Amino acid sequence: MSRRCFRRPVHPRTPRQVAFDRPELNAILGLYGRMVVAGLWRDYALEFDADRAVFSAYKRTSERPEAQIVKCPALMRRQGAWMLVGQTGSVLKRGHELEPLLRLLERRLIKLVDA
Repeated sequence: MSRRCFRRPVHPRTPRQVAFDRPELNAILGLYGRMVVAGLWRDYALEFDADRAVFSAYKRTSERPEAQIVKCPALMRRQGAWMLVGQTGSVLKRGHELEPLLRLLERRLIKLVDA
């Protein structure tokens, strides 16, 4: 007799997939635009699953994503709903808010200018 994994019935008010809100997506795409202008990123991908939403930024389309911004509401009370994942797949930063994660990526845009 095989064991099956039965899913709980979905409550009509619970979303079937996790997505970015409009202000979150505006902040992420604003950073993406600045990174494109700087020549650091060229492409992006969005992935929406039942448990997480992922924004992946690529320098070249054929490579692994250079950075991934992950929203996972199930971890909201524990480690924070937001994760920044690097190119190797390691978690660079976790948090309860999106802005500190984006600031970590924006550091790459700061350049020293000679006076």
